[in-house]
Amino acid sequence: MTALLELNEVHARYGPVKALHGISLSVGEGEIAAVLGANGAGKTTTLRAISNTVEREGEVLLAGNALRGGPESVARLGVAHVPEGRGTFAELTVWENLRLGAYTRSGSLRDDFTRIGTYFPWLQERKHQQAGTLSGGEQQMLALARAFMQRPRLLLLDEPSLGLAPLLVTEVFRIIKELNESEGVTVLVVEQNAHIALQLAQAVYVLEVGRVALSGPSAELREHESIRRSYLGY
Repeated sequence: MTALLELNEVHARYGPVKALHGISLSVGEGEIAAVLGANGAGKTTTLRAISNTVEREGEVLLAGNALRGGPESVARLGVAHVPEGRGTFAELTVWENLRLGAYTRSGSLRDDFTRIGTYFPWLQERKHQQAGTLSGGEQQMLALARAFMQRPRLLLLDEPSLGLAPLLVTEVFRIIKELNESEGVTVLVVEQNAHIALQLAQAVYVLEVGRVALSGPSAELREHESIRRSYLGY
């Protein structure tokens, strides 16, 4: 499988505090990969390093080309980042949030809105509603839909299940899988819910203190003793 995303010996810091210590990983074109790890392991920082929203060193490649420049430049190259906490604009309407998702593009958004309506059918009837009045699950889905308006090649998701009820978690991950399969969007997801991440992803990276401690196909890691003990509870 051809790699769409590659990180080679990536280091990142927040001022004097070093958060990543030489992370290397790759995500194949059309693949879903998951990053697991305890709080403070460097999961969120890994996504920020890809989006170039944190001070970093090392090589970050998209389809073999270096990801340079600020976050807007990275977005224009086809990387959509849904941060932890969703990042919806509460005072804006659903439609205004979706339009902001397409700010790196030009031309009509009507076809895109129609396409995302097949995945999020409730958006049409709620498009004039303020985003801040949506439920937590609806806001997470709006964040996904807004990222999809960008027509990304690579979708970065930071804790999409955070704060959601189990049924909503299942629905959010069903949509992520459908976007991956139907649209060919490559996904790198940071997730605390190891059960669902291991079911969703083809490849998994486990971080410990800013380093890759374990990696491999999800089917293999589900049987790994330390994964079962630390993340799956058996």
